[in-house]
Order: sequence, then C-alpha cells, then structure tokens
Amino acid sequence: MLLSLVAVIASYLIAVQVYESMAHIEDELAYVWQAEAIAKGHLTLPSPPSPKSFLVPFVVDYNGLRFGKYPLGWPVLLSFGVLLGVKPLVNALLSGAAIWLIYRLGKRIFGETVGLLAAGLTLTSPFFLINSGSLLSHPFGLFLSAAFALSWLDAWDSERHKSLPVYWPWLATVTAGVTLGLLILSRPLTAVGVALPFGLHSVYLLIRSSWRDRWRLVAFGLIVLAFVGLHFLWQMAVTGDPTNNPYTLWWEYDRVGFGPGYGRTESGHTLKQAWINTKFSLLVGWHDLFGWGKYSWILLPFGLLAVLRYRLWKGLLVGSVYPSLVVVYLAYWIGSHLFGPRYLYEGLYSLTLLSAAGVAFLAGWPVRPEDAWRRYEGWRRARPLLVTAALALLVSVNLLFYTPLRLGGMHGLYGISRARLEPFLTADAQELTPTLVIVHPDHWSEYGALLELQDPFLDTPFIFVYARGPGADRILADQFPERKIIHYYPDEPDQFYLTPRPGE
Repeated sequence: MLLSLVAVIASYLIAVQVYESMAHIEDELAYVWQAEAIAKGHLTLPSPPSPKSFLVPFVVDYNGLRFGKYPLGWPVLLSFGVLLGVKPLVNALLSGAAIWLIYRLGKRIFGETVGLLAAGLTLTSPFFLINSGSLLSHPFGLFLSAAFALSWLDAWDSERHKSLPVYWPWLATVTAGVTLGLLILSRPLTAVGVALPFGLHSVYLLIRSSWRDRWRLVAFGLIVLAFVGLHFLWQMAVTGDPTNNPYTLWWEYDRVGFGPGYGRTESGHTLKQAWINTKFSLLVGWHDLFGWGKYSWILLPFGLLAVLRYRLWKGLLVGSVYPSLVVVYLAYWIGSHLFGPRYLYEGLYSLTLLSAAGVAFLAGWPVRPEDAWRRYEGWRRARPLLVTAALALLVSVNLLFYTPLRLGGMHGLYGISRARLEPFLTADAQELTPTLVIVHPDHWSEYGALLELQDPFLDTPFIFVYARGPGADRILADQFPERKIIHYYPDEPDQFYLTPRPGE
C-alpha cells in the first residue's frame, strides 16, 4: 500500500510539474476534447463553421458531426476528472492501483517477496513514470490488463477454490470478462494482444477442465462479446455505420494490416517495415524499462529460468503478455518511442514480474508462494548481499541520473507549456473577451497549446481558430458577430493585432 501511495504521489507530481496538467501530443488533445464533451453529456457535437479552422487533432468532422476518433473507455473515465477539476489525478490513481495489482500478481504466482520486488521495480521504471503522469489511455490500460490477468488466474484455480466461497469462481470470471471488455472499449488492438496468451490457455481449459469450468468459459466469452458489440455500437452512433472505424476518417490509411492501403507508403505496410518499427521501439524500451541503458533486460533470463526450473506455468502465462503485444503490433504501420514503446505498455508487468523473479532467483530468496526463507552460513551469505547491493546500485543510478534526464526531456514537449497561455490570462486580455482569436502559427503545437483555454462547445471567453488565409478568416469572423476579432502571432506573444500583421 505504501508503494501504491508513492506511485500516486509521484505520478501526480509528474503530471503537474513535468506536463503542467496539459495535453502535449495529438492523442491527448483528442482525449481531453472527448472527455469535456462527455462530461456535459455529449457523444458528438455539431461541426463548427469552417471545421478546418477549429482544428483539434484526431477530432473528426463527418456528416455534420464532430467527434473524437478514439473509443469511449478512457474518455468516459477522464470525464470524471474533468467534472471534478482533477484531470491529472485520474491517471495518478490508476497508476497507484496498477502497482497494487502487480504486487498481487507477483504474490499470487511467485510469493510475497517477488510481488514486492515487482511493485518496487515497476515504480522505479522510467517507462512507468513517463506514462503515469500523462493524459494518455495507457495507465488505464495497464490497470485493466493487470486486473484481467489476476482475475483470470483466480477464476481457474481449482485448488484455491476449495478454500473459498462457492460464488468466488463466478465472481472472478465476471471480473475477468468485464476488465477485458473495458480494455476493448479503450484500446481494442491492445486487448487482442493481452488476451491472446489467455485465449490459448482457454483452449487447454476446454479440453482438460470440468463441465462447470467450461460453462464459466462460455459465460466469460459472452461477456467479452457483449463489450465487442458495444464497441461497434459506438461506431454506429458516431458514424452511422457499425463497421466504419473513425480512425480512417482522419487518416484513411490508419488501419491494422499489411499491403496497400495500410500505412502511409504507396506499397503499404510490410513485414520489413514492421520489423524496423518494432526493433526501434524495443531499443527505446530497453533503455526506459529500468533506466539501466540497453541492459535493462538483464534480469529477464534469470526470471525465465526460475519459471522453467520450478514449473511456474502461471508465470509463463502472465509473462507472455508483453511479447504477445509485440507480435500483434507488428501489424500496425507505426511504432512508438516518445513515451517509450507505449503500445506495449499494458504488458509492462510481464517484464517487471520476470525481472523480480530473476532477482529472487539470483539472491536465493523464495520464488514460489510455498517457499520459506533460507538461512545462509559462511561465504554463502555473500550471495544475497551482492545481489542486493548490485540492485540498489542500478536503481540508484536510474533514479539519480536516467529518470530525471528522461523526465526533463518531456517538459515543454513540442513547445507546449503554461507559458503559452499567459498572454491571455492578463487583465488587459480579459477585458477584450468574448473574443475570437485568429492564430497564425509556424507549427500546429503553437495553436494546440491554446486549446487548453477552449472547450468543445466554443463558449469560453476566448475561442481560437487556425488562420486559413485572409478571405477564409474574414468569412469565419462574420459567423461570430458578438465577439471581438484579434489576430495572434505566437512569435510575438505579448502583442494582439486587430488586423493581420503587416506583410503577412
């Protein structure tokens, strides 16, 4: 619980101090727009006049309606943070809960020692910290993924059921179905990668288990199918067609698969490009995993050795989630590296659990729930001491050097910061409201930063439009006769123009 509390505090501080409680990348801007609309009960809104002038990345205008391209799971949850005015706290709380679930997974499979080690290693992971302070959907995904894995293990552990109430297997089954279903409603492709190892396990269960367990597998499948149906229902609600993926309404090529029409190149996505993307993402991932340079993976072989030596097949099952995500995301045309390999984030516990098992195996500590602590005599006492000292050194190097540098590089990402908003917060600027601000940026992020002061309903004191040329801007301004019109150039942040700047 202490580790979970530290995770909440650290994540919140990163959200506030590093990211300044603001969206920085296109995905975050779209999530915030969706959350603000949902917070007031709207799934879609009428498209504004001249929609391209009211640019919000990854927010689509289609058939006269404006809506975000992302599935509803994360925006709905984030909307509660919007309603309560605690937007940065949502992912912080989810990250703390994820630490607790990872501890529970480790304790369930390997024992108390490995569970604590896994939680601690996760908490010190730069990959974890970078994402936990963001406004992205990945912390919610990690929480759901870990909750699903733990519920699955609880649902089909016949030995453990003997000492539990009769309703427990059904409760665990329903929980597994709901958590995987919510992951489908948040990150559908990720849900496929997370579920794949457990799907293979379900085939084994269908063959070897009792009819009672088989019926529960059927119930699990029906719950998941219900959530799949909700995903297509959402697509129908926003596009009018349940098979019309809103991703393709922003970029037609934004599809999962290989060949022409998948990805930005004329030839389409290929296995070669998939390997290049994955290789680069994994290279960044190894650095960000524990901050030990390209050697952050060094404990994994020892954890895998412990799993195989003691036949901890549940550890192999849970440890397969990360490689499963790697395989599934080969089919997506773009990689990820800015926030680490974030498309693989929901499998982070695979790496931290196996690494923690590797530490315990090397130190001679318990790696099974039933194992007792050993007492070492003579020179053998050096074994756990050396492992402890080495681990403490590596963690210290990460926390003192790598993590601060990595987080520091995320501050003011793309030039987006609270400083961009200050010209509009002065008393003189407030006297101009209500105002339509025509922004003349050199880069989209200079405009995107200002969207923090605007909501989807365009009823804020300032509303911002992306300059499209004198004629288009003049026509748009006529649509808002009740607002003053000013022109704003981010390279002159303290100057407002009533007409376009001379020479522009």
